[in-house]
Amino acid sequence: MNLLNHVAIIMDGNGRWGLKHKNSRNEGHRAGLNVIENILKETINQKIKFITLFTFSTENWNRPQKEIKYLFKLLENFLLNKIEELNKKNIKLKIIGDKRFSPRLNKLLKNSEKKTEKNTKLQINLALNYGSKIELIKTFKILKKKKKIFTEANVSNNLLTKDVPDPDLLIRTGNTKRLSNFLLWQMAYTEIYFEKKLWPDFNVIDYKKIIKIFKSTKRNFGKI
Repeated sequence: MNLLNHVAIIMDGNGRWGLKHKNSRNEGHRAGLNVIENILKETINQKIKFITLFTFSTENWNRPQKEIKYLFKLLENFLLNKIEELNKKNIKLKIIGDKRFSPRLNKLLKNSEKKTEKNTKLQINLALNYGSKIELIKTFKILKKKKKIFTEANVSNNLLTKDVPDPDLLIRTGNTKRLSNFLLWQMAYTEIYFEKKLWPDFNVIDYKKIIKIFKSTKRNFGKI
């Protein structure tokens, strides 16, 4: 049975769900937030130590400004209302990405990371304004500045996820089969599961089913 230490999730389908059920993409994002809370609870139940959620990509800036503002407002409200609860549950919050947001949101993110930095039960990595190609370019520049040799270990040790094991499992909802510039280096040997359901329809039963499949999957890592 495979050990599962790190799950990465591309939470795709909020907008489509919102248009279909509420005639509003924003309502889909709101519904998707409720799913996150349930998945986090099950992640703790499964004794998984790391979860990385693709929350906002570098490409998402191309969306309508109204939608972007709504997404960041949801995030602000989550941090204001839930960070104390996460801290009490011994959950660490880490932001990976380029923190170029409003002063208010940047302060909330910084305070949330600081408040939870010593927690050990679960680490939530929020990929915010994140793009894997940009991360790699910045990593190569760091290595060049440090005059380090370009090795796999040196690259891994200078990524935004340098203190986190590579994902064992990637789940992408929304019936879309691509990686969308997410953790490209880190997912060289990640097991990938594409789920047809839109993110707001995804539930704990679905999550447990995928985890069960992962644990019984034969992982060769280049061997026979």
